[in-house]
Amino acid sequence: MEKNHPQVKTLAVGLLSLLFALAPGAYAAESGEKPVSGGILNVGLGSDTPIIDPHITAYGVTALIARNVVDSLVGQAEDNRFTPWLAESWKINDDNTEYTFHLRKDVTFSDGTRLDAQAVKYNIERILDPKTTSSYAKSLLGPVDKISTPDDYTIVIHYGSPFAALLQGLSLPYLGIQSPTYLKKTPNTSTTVVGSGPFILDSFVKGSGSKLTKRPDYNWGPGYARHTGPAYLDGLVFKYLPEASVRLGALSSGQIQAIDAVPPANFATVKRNPKLEVITYENPGVNRVLYLNTTKGPFQDVAVRKAFQSAVDTHAVVNVAFFGTQKAADNVLGPATLYYDPHVASRWGFDIKKANELLDNAGWKQKDGEGFRTKDGKRLSVSFVYATTNVEAADVALFQAVQYQVKQAGIDVKLTPVDAGEFTTRTNANEYDIASNFFVRAEPDILRTVFDSAYAPPNGNNFTRISVLDNKLRKAIGAGDAERKQLYSEIQREVIDQAYVVPLYIPAYQLGLSRQVQGISWATNAKPNFYDVWIKR
Repeated sequence: MEKNHPQVKTLAVGLLSLLFALAPGAYAAESGEKPVSGGILNVGLGSDTPIIDPHITAYGVTALIARNVVDSLVGQAEDNRFTPWLAESWKINDDNTEYTFHLRKDVTFSDGTRLDAQAVKYNIERILDPKTTSSYAKSLLGPVDKISTPDDYTIVIHYGSPFAALLQGLSLPYLGIQSPTYLKKTPNTSTTVVGSGPFILDSFVKGSGSKLTKRPDYNWGPGYARHTGPAYLDGLVFKYLPEASVRLGALSSGQIQAIDAVPPANFATVKRNPKLEVITYENPGVNRVLYLNTTKGPFQDVAVRKAFQSAVDTHAVVNVAFFGTQKAADNVLGPATLYYDPHVASRWGFDIKKANELLDNAGWKQKDGEGFRTKDGKRLSVSFVYATTNVEAADVALFQAVQYQVKQAGIDVKLTPVDAGEFTTRTNANEYDIASNFFVRAEPDILRTVFDSAYAPPNGNNFTRISVLDNKLRKAIGAGDAERKQLYSEIQREVIDQAYVVPLYIPAYQLGLSRQVQGISWATNAKPNFYDVWIKR
């Protein structure tokens, strides 16, 4: 089985404390009532995904839906233990350069294909293949050297240098195992997935939603699950409902039984409704941040980046946009993340006087008729590009609040809402000054995904387009516990000190739920699990 790393114990304690503090409703299924089978769970989603194949996208909605369709080699429980799943056991060598997995022998994909070592190998090689255009999933695998299959049910992943973060990455749906038969015959997998999971994806329509049905012969759930055998639900329906009022109205009227992104203005009302509850799970990983593009425009100057960072009153804008339902971020990483450095908070903050002084000293002393700073006749203007389908209404309100705040320092932020395709086109072409996202992962290696130069667009999500952290990020993935902690602390501090980002808030998954829905549990990527869910009659 896996090594007993000291950092896993530390993170487990932190996540358990967080879980019990924030999500008491998650244990409703343990009330003593016996689960019953049947029924369709209808879930309203506030954001969408353009792609449903988890190998080729980093969208959170993809992870939420695909988790029900694809299984993983290992599971990660709410207390952060790694548990068997498709691999019934595994072994890691002393320097984290060789991972050996022994697979179950009774697993099939929903198309009838047998799961064996060759199927797993095909999936991993597909993700690593540049033609697949995988970025996030590929980053989770790290610098794989080779893959071997000693027998039909054993697979070994080899590394040329130590890689300590593999198990956590393997537990995520982005590295879920799909049917090789399906993958080989399907040139475009953006709208379909075939896995070995408890549900089968019947349909996915971008801008509409997804329909899933139960797989009746399923009997190989993760080790952290509360039951074995098929799922209790007959099916799942995910509906894209971007309008907060529509989403909330559908939940309140009983048309749907669960929603994500509970509208902040209505949070207290939902909590008071005796038929509903809200379960909150604070995300680990990279917080919702603004990435400042260091390769073009005004943000090439660190003084301008620091001025912009200092001009944002994070607590004020988050409270305005989220009505106190989300916490302002004080770091690029969330507190539930391994090696989060609490001392970073003291290194930055709202200081409009500092912002003005920095801009004056950087030569942006003049102002035009609208109050925006100018230099050599050019306005201090930056373009903030975001995909409308990948943000909630509260995020847009937040961006507008930031726009208003930095105007007080004379900075003109041009908000540019676009669709997902146009967002990709613009970021790939380096036609932006600000981009924003958040990533959910308990492992600090997530920082490599957003700051390593290997993942600059079009290859990933390094929207700051920096390379100065490459050595530390790559060294940290194979270092010992003490050195990893030191390296990640240095990285967090440098990210703030050089104003590569402006942290905004700590994302928390807020699930509005009918009290008829029982058995919700949580994955460590802060998404609800539906395998154990049942509907009270």
